[in-house]
Amino acid sequence: MLNGEFAEASARVEAALKQEGFGVISRIDIRETLKAKIGVDFRPYLILGACNPNLAHEALQLEDKIGTMLPCNLVVQQLSPGVIEVAAIDPVASMQAIANPALQQAAQEVRRRLASVIESLGQSRAT
Repeated sequence: MLNGEFAEASARVEAALKQEGFGVISRIDIRETLKAKIGVDFRPYLILGACNPNLAHEALQLEDKIGTMLPCNLVVQQLSPGVIEVAAIDPVASMQAIANPALQQAAQEVRRRLASVIESLGQSRAT
């Protein structure tokens, strides 16, 4: 968990991703989307689509349909005022559906880097 303001926590997540070679290529603001589409108020909740270009290129060379599983998603959500949670997809678990040992090795590297991002934020949760 992170303590502080949501915008500050989101910026910290993006900076930590950058340190591990990821860029944010998509940003879905669930709070804003739910308000605009169905008029519902929701807590601050972002889905960040992160991509490491080198690792994505490697994965695409190993499995041409891997794009269905890209980018790696992270969730930044406010659980209560001043309490922010960051969770990341486990790429190894996601890739189990594809029988390609070389891809599993690439997923291990992505997992390591995403875990490093989460740990650098003072958390220990990856989903």
